[in-house]
Amino acid sequence: MMFKSSIAQRRIANFRANRRAVWSAWIFGVVFFICLFAELVANDKPLLVSYHGELHTPAFQFYPETKFGGDYETEADYLDPVLPCLIRSGGLEACFDTPEETFDDAADGIVNGEPIDKGWLIWAPIKYSFNTINYDVDTAPSAPDARHWLGTDDQTRDVLARVIYGFRISTVFALIVVVVSSAIGIAAGAVMGYFGGWVDLIFQRILEIWSSTPMLYVIIILSAIFTMNFVILTGLIILFSWMGLVGLVRAEFLRARNFEYVRAARALGVTDWKIMFRHLLPNAMVATLTFLPFQVTGAIGALTGLDFLGFGLPPTYPSLGELALQAKNNLQAPWLAFSAFASISIMLSLLVFIFEGVRDAFDPRKTFK
Repeated sequence: MMFKSSIAQRRIANFRANRRAVWSAWIFGVVFFICLFAELVANDKPLLVSYHGELHTPAFQFYPETKFGGDYETEADYLDPVLPCLIRSGGLEACFDTPEETFDDAADGIVNGEPIDKGWLIWAPIKYSFNTINYDVDTAPSAPDARHWLGTDDQTRDVLARVIYGFRISTVFALIVVVVSSAIGIAAGAVMGYFGGWVDLIFQRILEIWSSTPMLYVIIILSAIFTMNFVILTGLIILFSWMGLVGLVRAEFLRARNFEYVRAARALGVTDWKIMFRHLLPNAMVATLTFLPFQVTGAIGALTGLDFLGFGLPPTYPSLGELALQAKNNLQAPWLAFSAFASISIMLSLLVFIFEGVRDAFDPRKTFK
């Protein structure tokens, strides 16, 4: 236990010695934590509403307009100034007769010059979701202003909200792809390198055939047959990305399978699987972790590229690639290009710096003081 503890302490010390990796991990962690709860940060529905003494959570539950004194059974439009007026007044009919020029006062709790405070609303910091269309802007896309800090796209949707939701989708997509594909690739490379012979030969032929299959063409064909969604696209990327680690792990296992400690373990009756994953795999982790940054950035790049080409996630999903496509189609709106480039480049840079620190932490040849 002391030996394991000392190894863990050395790895933590190595990671902390890389200041760039530490700062990148903190920045990425904070940003990802915020984006992970994007519904609490950017939402066109209030997080909490008090109406007639009862608490409601419109951001997470459906409420018809009649629930708050309206006329329709459809979902309440909380961005309509009449509805906040109804909530604050407790259903006061004067809200329907409020002149249009005083809607802002009504939404703030003032009707006919008198304050109304029978109810209240708590909004998210950004009062727009990724798919909220703002009909009050004059042009599409519109430039950044006090309501839209990064402007709107060509459908008058808030760019900052789409960046927040798109950052979450891209990161979760990359993590799922890397974890699953790495597990498959490491297992396949370990079996090929440790057993060798016919097992290695058969797997090599399978890899040659599978790696020669063009991923983009397969995705284009399947997108024409099926309605693409997050699960299908993730599975397709995993099918073509697991081969990246096979060669590295196979080479490490081929090199180490005849070491003396491996022969001793076999002589003592240790099973092959225990030797592979308890004794040989840790030695192959350095080379594996060195390649992981390319896996992560490659997964994010693949998702962004497919969305840019129109073969990725459906238009209903917030996507950084779709934002880049809008930037290309709307050169007169430079804020779109800046938002897409900044979000993608910052995300990839932070991930590369973090994995550089992880690589140094697992490298037994590096010891920092």
